[in-house]
Amino acid sequence: MDGEVKSTGLKRWTLGAALLLALAAGPAQALQSFADVQQEFRSSEASLYDRKGQLLQQVRMNPNERRLSWVALEDVSPALRNALVASEDRRFYQHSGVDWNAVAAAAWGNLWNTKTRGASTITMQLAGLLDDDLRRRTSPRSIGQKMSQVVVAQQLERNWRKDQILEAYLNLVSFRGELVGIHALSRVLFGKHPSGLSQREAAIAVALIRGPNATPARVAERACRILQEQRKVYDGQECKGLEDFTLLALVRTGSNSEVIVTTSAPQLAPHLARKLLRTPGQAVRSTLDAGVQRFANDALRRQLAALVERNIEDGAIVVLDNASGDVLAWVGSSGSFSNAANVDGVVALRQAGSTLKPFLYELAIEKKWMTAASILNDSAINLPTASGLYIPQNYDKQFKGLVSVRTALASSLNIPAVRTLVTVTPTTFFERLQGLGFQLRESGDYYGYSLALGSADVSLLALSNAYRALANQGRYSGVRTTLADPAVKMTKVMDSGAAFIIGDILSDRSARSRTFGLENALSTRVWSAVKTGTSKDMRDNWAVGYSDRYTVGVWVGNASGLPMWDVSGVTGAAPVWQEVMQYLHTRDQLRQQVPQKPASVVEQDIRYADKIEAPRQEYFLAGTEQSLITTASSDDISIAIRYPTPGMLVALDPDIPPQRQRIRFAADGLPSGVWRLDGKLLTPPAAKSGKKTSRQSAASDPQLAFDWMPWPGRHVLELLDHKMAVVDQVRFEVRGAVENHAQQKTGRARKNN
Repeated sequence: MDGEVKSTGLKRWTLGAALLLALAAGPAQALQSFADVQQEFRSSEASLYDRKGQLLQQVRMNPNERRLSWVALEDVSPALRNALVASEDRRFYQHSGVDWNAVAAAAWGNLWNTKTRGASTITMQLAGLLDDDLRRRTSPRSIGQKMSQVVVAQQLERNWRKDQILEAYLNLVSFRGELVGIHALSRVLFGKHPSGLSQREAAIAVALIRGPNATPARVAERACRILQEQRKVYDGQECKGLEDFTLLALVRTGSNSEVIVTTSAPQLAPHLARKLLRTPGQAVRSTLDAGVQRFANDALRRQLAALVERNIEDGAIVVLDNASGDVLAWVGSSGSFSNAANVDGVVALRQAGSTLKPFLYELAIEKKWMTAASILNDSAINLPTASGLYIPQNYDKQFKGLVSVRTALASSLNIPAVRTLVTVTPTTFFERLQGLGFQLRESGDYYGYSLALGSADVSLLALSNAYRALANQGRYSGVRTTLADPAVKMTKVMDSGAAFIIGDILSDRSARSRTFGLENALSTRVWSAVKTGTSKDMRDNWAVGYSDRYTVGVWVGNASGLPMWDVSGVTGAAPVWQEVMQYLHTRDQLRQQVPQKPASVVEQDIRYADKIEAPRQEYFLAGTEQSLITTASSDDISIAIRYPTPGMLVALDPDIPPQRQRIRFAADGLPSGVWRLDGKLLTPPAAKSGKKTSRQSAASDPQLAFDWMPWPGRHVLELLDHKMAVVDQVRFEVRGAVENHAQQKTGRARKNN
């Protein structure tokens, strides 16, 4: 038996001799510099910072291991440094990579089968961490690997300083489960930075290096021994309660060595972080402002907590800098209030409600089809559509009668908006919305007249950025989310004068009082223009508005699509909007700034002939101003083309000869007009014979009726005024069996022959 032991010992001595030879004859290997190792180090986390460099969010990107940022040696607790050297390599500061005293002791212990500390120095262990070929796996290293490890260790000692070796080792060494590096260990096990580790925590950390997967009791035993060896004097207090403390710390790594994801990094912008961060170790400097982001988060949560009984659990906020397009706050959800916290409410598509009305009225004013003083009729209206009659209603189910455009928009009346869209046409309005970046999925004809009331699905980001274009008096650009993004380029999308007038209307407390009263959450201490909106069945609630400096958009509702209970724009989203807008201007100590009136806008004293509204000063685009507003021809704005309706599908009857089938084109509200179908003018039959009929002039027939023999295909029908300008346009389709009918007729002729 003794002979076998001595034989084994001799083999190990042979290994030692081989290592000595390797030191003398081993070939030089390529060695990384300390700077290269530090630069190539990648955290498993990607980090999002605000515009000033403050950490906002960290996202785990590497599922296989958990590393945090590199930690300098001076930022590591002295207790940990001392415990590591005392336990793993007592002669670290004396040897040159290999501790020959430890090698001899290990060889002697192996010869006599006694337990020793081991001969692997910190430098040798680092060599195994730097070179994947030298890394120890499940089986012991081969003789060749040990020889190479010694060579690399001595090269490290010749080219690196001792503090660099120790710093690299602490950042690269594996601890428990997925934890790599002292930073990850400190954050996960002890919830603190490595600089704050106590002697007990340091002892546990060092004990885990030797036995990463050891039981808590075994780790505590090793940590106890490390503490006793450091203190030299044993008073019985070193290890008191250490096992329970160790167990509590290791519980945080979970079972089966699976690390529980915990971090002390702030979790302020998870949704934008997921949008911008892609690779481990990535660090992105965003355009967000940490202060604004934090305040917006808190304001949303406070409001939702107050509305918990109203069946609301979700919300989102975006804050934009008007000039630069920088996103200053991106709050995608209400966090713990939500059952769908991962859904990003900033980019999720929701029904717009009344928030699209400002762009509709701006277009009508820009085209000079109406002014802010024009009269609209807030009364019942029935509009024929391809799917039946469209009968819009106001939010309060009441009618206000004749009102000005200013009152209709500020008080968010629905029926006047629909009447305005009849004039503008859904197709024209749709094209304007696309120019403002909404990227609507369907065509204007698809939405029809409901587009005036926000039937389209939009995102909070697109909606807020479109309001930013109003704030910039018609100039539109995309937004920036990182400081690396190029500066935005403005494009003129709306008339500056019309945009200014819309902003003035949206800031008018008196004009909105018909619906909201004078005191409400839409009023701020600084000049601001704001619009609320509520979608069908109270599923979405919006408040979007701007000052001269910022645009703020707020959405509240339920990501699940469930309706809210008794919540309007003023009670749901508006209080959050007001709070954030007030914070922005109070924080920056911004002075009251009212938008400058463009040169194309004139101010005019007006009065209404029928005293519909009180006299006031009103803004007009130059050339449209008037002092006396009458209702002679503006008390109602009705549809131009009554039939066919937009998007209508007509099916020909195969049993009726085509020449006996007709579609009657009908319109009203126009003094005179001409029909044009697919680019060709239509002439009534009587006109061909030189006889003047009632169908040639709306003076004798306000319906402008025309009977057209239908033909299969997709058609564009236009109504032209006396100047041959397009007043209205509809698209419709005719389907039928004209060809089959002709074939049947030919067949009968052949049979007769």
